[in-house]
Amino acid sequence: MEEKVITFCSIGIIQTPFKDLSGMPIQPSAAEGVEGKVILDPALQQGLQDLAGFSHLILLYYFHQAGDPELLVKPFLDDKKRGIFATRAPRRPNGIGFSIVKLLKIQQNILYITNVDILDGTPLLDIKPYIPYFDKPEADKVGWLEKNKGKIGGKLSDGRFV
Repeated sequence: MEEKVITFCSIGIIQTPFKDLSGMPIQPSAAEGVEGKVILDPALQQGLQDLAGFSHLILLYYFHQAGDPELLVKPFLDDKKRGIFATRAPRRPNGIGFSIVKLLKIQQNILYITNVDILDGTPLLDIKPYIPYFDKPEADKVGWLEKNKGKIGGKLSDGRFV
C-alpha cells in the first residue's frame, strides 16, 4: 500500500471534566448529562453561522493520548480481542474519533455541549450537524456487540487504552 501523507490542523480544543482516560464514559450514550465546551479557533467563528439551528453535532477529533496503534484490541463490553476496525477503540492507525453530542448554545466561538465522552484538551478536527434522516440508518447487524445490547448505560473506561 502506498503511504500518502495527509496533514490536518486542529480547528479548536474540546474541554471536558475528564482529565485522564480512566473512569471516562466509553460512548456519548454513557455520558448523558456530562457537559463540555468546544473552543473553536476564533478565525473560524464565521463558519458557525446557522449551526445553532441543530440540536446535535458530530465532532471529529484526534485521539491525542491513545498511544501506538494496535490491530487487535480487547474492546470495552467484551473479553475477546477484536480487529481494530470492528471496534471504536482509540488506538487506531489514524487516531480519529467521533462523538455525537447535544448542542446547548453557541456564544461567539464557544459551543456548549452535553453528553460528552471526550478527554479534556482533545484537538478538534471538524464539526458537522447531526441529521437523523441522513445519519441514522437502521442497522441489520451489529456484529460481536449483539450480545451486549443495552449494556452501555453508565459504562466507564477501565484504563485499558491508557
